Amino acid sequence: MTKEEAENVRDDMVIDGPEQANAVPDGFNANYLRIYYGKLFPHADIFKWTSYGNDGKHPGCDKSYVGRREFSFTLENDIYIRFQSFNSVSEMENSIREKCPFKIDIGPVYSVDPAKRHAYAQSGDNVFTPVERELVFDIDITDYDDVRYCCTGADVCLECWPLMTVAIKVIDAALRDDFGFNHILWVYSGRRGVHCWVCDGKARRLTNEQRAAIADYFRVYKGNENSNKKISLPGPVLHPFLARSYTEVLKGYFEEKLLLNQNLLSSEDRYEKILEMIPDASVAAELRGRWQESKRSSMSKDDINVVRWEQLKHILQSGKQKAQGLRRCVEEIVFSFTYPRLDMEVSKHMNHLLKAPFCVHPKTGRVCVPIDPNNCDEFDPTTVPTLSQLLEELNKGGVRQDAESEWDRTSLGESVRYFRSSFLQPLLKSCKEEIESSYNAKLQPSKNTLSW
Repeated sequence: MTKEEAENVRDDMVIDGPEQANAVPDGFNANYLRIYYGKLFPHADIFKWTSYGNDGKHPGCDKSYVGRREFSFTLENDIYIRFQSFNSVSEMENSIREKCPFKIDIGPVYSVDPAKRHAYAQSGDNVFTPVERELVFDIDITDYDDVRYCCTGADVCLECWPLMTVAIKVIDAALRDDFGFNHILWVYSGRRGVHCWVCDGKARRLTNEQRAAIADYFRVYKGNENSNKKISLPGPVLHPFLARSYTEVLKGYFEEKLLLNQNLLSSEDRYEKILEMIPDASVAAELRGRWQESKRSSMSKDDINVVRWEQLKHILQSGKQKAQGLRRCVEEIVFSFTYPRLDMEVSKHMNHLLKAPFCVHPKTGRVCVPIDPNNCDEFDPTTVPTLSQLLEELNKGGVRQDAESEWDRTSLGESVRYFRSSFLQPLLKSCKEEIESSYNAKLQPSKNTLSW
């Protein structure tokens, strides 16, 4: 497309008012994105979030903090621009609107301005290092391909998406109840997964070693793709976190949804995968014999998956199976199919980039909207607003002078309001209290000196 053609397309997309309320063609392109960044992207909210109260208004705030945060842009044709930094919301907004990135990633806060890192390197002092970063988690549904039969790869549907719902419930509860974190943001990745940002001050200041320890707290997968048994649940009783996850989330989801939705025991090739997880060959053979026989003479009105699962549980958990490994096998099967599968490397290192909320995924055109963990059962990835849908809603709504609330006339409004009220406002209140407390503590010694 020539520059002149691009300008013509851009002119066609200008929001002129209700008289041009024509449907916007589906798709994703730079011209759509330009309008989105100009009218809908919440620049100020993202900047306030990543500033953590260091806005220069309080004498105790760190005025250099904002300018030491890395932003990375991926432009059209996979052109990467890393180590960008912005000292004001207008500077950030102007750069985004000018460059029109297909993706925005947020990195750590460095010891010095990342845009000036080469100058510090030439000085001979190795001072360019990450000093602060949210604790982040990345969960991708492609990592569940061995336990879902409805979709593969990047495809996702309402049959398998609840695996992401389970992950949110399990991880969110542990972060709050076991680690005491409060300011947690869950975001839809725009296509096939979810991202989690833990933004408490104590989380942002964790070392790489501490991050690795937290990530390891969630680890139960010990096998590999060539191993029949991917889960290891050692000891006579489950760890309290795992026991809570099993009884409150995993067991119910497995038995009420996944077992039926994915027909896990309906055919030989599928039930064999589960039988291979039973360490006692004689028990596995007994179940296999029953199920092959029932296939030939099935008169039950009950769902075959439910019938076979109850048979498996009865045999493995009956009194004659005294071996702890066999009784624990039921739990290990449930964990294998439902427990969150984290990308551990993302969580372990401070310098890992993660896509910013409210970006638009170029493959789906869907916005990376926040997910309320308290209502994550209701989240439907197939109804998340798309770029073309939002522009069509703007077209139908006409022009409004108050540019800041343009998003409120679209289906993006609910997501922005949730981000502000449930996440950003409580976070900034906590940050300002922390800044005030730290400032007063520094003043205290000087007051004591004066009192002498």
